[in-house]
Amino acid sequence: MLKYSVLFFLIMFMIGTDTFLISPLLPTLQAQYGVTTSIAGWMIGAYTLGSALFALIAGPLSDGWNRRTVMISGLVAFSISTALCGFAESFETMLLFRFLAGVSAAFTAPQVWASIPAVMPAARIAKTMGIAFGGLAAAQALGVPIGSWLAVSDWAVPFWTIGTASLLLAAGAFYLLPNMKPSRQNGQSTSILSRYTPLITNGKARSGFFAYLLLHLGSGTAVAFIGKWMADHFELSVGGIGNVMMCLGFGTLLGSIISSAIVRKLGITTAVTAGMLLIVALYAVGPHAAGIPMTTAIYFIIFTILGVIFPLVMGLLTALNASIRGTISSLANSTMNGANTLGAWLAGILYVQFGGYEAIGIFSAICIALSLGAFRIGGLLGSKEVQAGQQTKSVS
Repeated sequence: MLKYSVLFFLIMFMIGTDTFLISPLLPTLQAQYGVTTSIAGWMIGAYTLGSALFALIAGPLSDGWNRRTVMISGLVAFSISTALCGFAESFETMLLFRFLAGVSAAFTAPQVWASIPAVMPAARIAKTMGIAFGGLAAAQALGVPIGSWLAVSDWAVPFWTIGTASLLLAAGAFYLLPNMKPSRQNGQSTSILSRYTPLITNGKARSGFFAYLLLHLGSGTAVAFIGKWMADHFELSVGGIGNVMMCLGFGTLLGSIISSAIVRKLGITTAVTAGMLLIVALYAVGPHAAGIPMTTAIYFIIFTILGVIFPLVMGLLTALNASIRGTISSLANSTMNGANTLGAWLAGILYVQFGGYEAIGIFSAICIALSLGAFRIGGLLGSKEVQAGQQTKSVS
C-alpha cells in the first residue's frame, strides 16, 4: 500500500508546486512580458480561475466515471499545459496555458481524495489522507523554492520540469492504480445540481463556505505579491525569494504536522479562534517589519498557523454531510481557487494604487477577521458537534 501513498503524495506535490510557482517568478515574468504590476497578478489568477470554474463540475461529474481514467487523463493534460507555459511567447498565451493547467488540476486533485478510500484499507485511510495533504505543504516548503532555483538559469525550466515529472506520474498511475468504476444507486445517476442542493439550502453550510472564501481571500491576496514586494522592498533576487518561500513553506508543513496535537490540547474552537486572531495582528504589522530576518519570522508564524487551520476547517466542512464529501471537497477547492483568483487581481490594485504591500496587509487582516466572525456567527465553529470532534450533524 506504500506505492499508493507515494503516488498520491507526489501528485499533490506537483499540483501544489504548480499552483504557487508563479509567485516567486512574478518579477521575472513581468519584465519578460513587459506588463504592468496591476495586471501581472493574472498570471496567478488565470490558473486559479480555471481550477475554480471547473472544480464545481469536475467532482460531481467524476463521481460517475472511472476515477483511474479521470486521474490519468487529468495528469496528462496537466503535464502538457504546464510544459507549454515554458514556451509562452506572450502574456496572453501564458494566461491561456495557465488557465488550461488550472482546469486540468481541477479534474486531477479531487480524484486523489476520492481514490484513497477506494484503494486503501479502512485503518489506513486517515493516515493516507494526511500524507496526500502533506504533499501540498511540501510543495510550498520545497517545490516552489526548487522552481525558483531552476529559474535562475531560465524562467521556463521550472514549467518544463513540472510538466515532465507530471507525465511520469501519469505513467505511474496507469501501472499502479486499479480501475475504480462508479457505483450507481438504484441504477440511476445523480445530477450535479442535486448534489449541491443540501449545501445551498443549509444556513450553516452557506456561512461556512463564505467564511472559507474570506479565509483564502485574505491569505491568497497576501501571498500573491509577497515575492514582488520582497524584490522591490528588499531587492531580493529570484533565488533569494525562493529561499524565503522555502522557509514559509516549511511553516505550512510544520503546521500540518502539529495540527492534531494542538487540537488535542486546545480543542478545535480555541485553536482556530486564537490562530486567526493572531494572524490578523501579524498581517497588519508584517509589511512594517525591518529587514529580511524579522519579515521572514513573522510570515513563518503566519504560514505555520495557516498550516494548522486549513485542515481543521476543511474537516469541519466535509463533516457537514458524509454522503457528499466529494462534492464538498470540490466546492471547497473551487472556493479556494476563486478566492485566490480574486486575491491576485486585488493584490495588483492594492499594491499600485493604495500604498504598496501595507495596504495588502490591512486588507488581508480584515478578511481574516471577517472570516472568523462568519465561522462563529454561522455556527460552524463553536457548536457542540465541533467540540465533540467534528461529528457535526448531516445536512438534511
